[in-house]
Amino acid sequence: MSIIWTILIGFVVGLVARAVKPGDDSAGFIVTTIIGIAGSLIVTYVGQSLGWYTAGQGAGFIASVLGAIVLLVIYGMIKRKT
Repeated sequence: MSIIWTILIGFVVGLVARAVKPGDDSAGFIVTTIIGIAGSLIVTYVGQSLGWYTAGQGAGFIASVLGAIVLLVIYGMIKRKT
């Protein structure tokens, strides 16, 4: 059941990140979900390595959205080049 919550929260984080980031994002449902989940995971691991979070503690919603925005910018740069 936790994987379903992870996917749902990742999708919400991806949607919020797409709404906050300016510009045209034509990513679909799957890409939005993957970017949201990946942004949350990356921020969690970076925060744990920097000592912001303890082991087993996840990043907050705002940090997850910021991580997803960074990934959206990178995704947009890669997509533009192809």
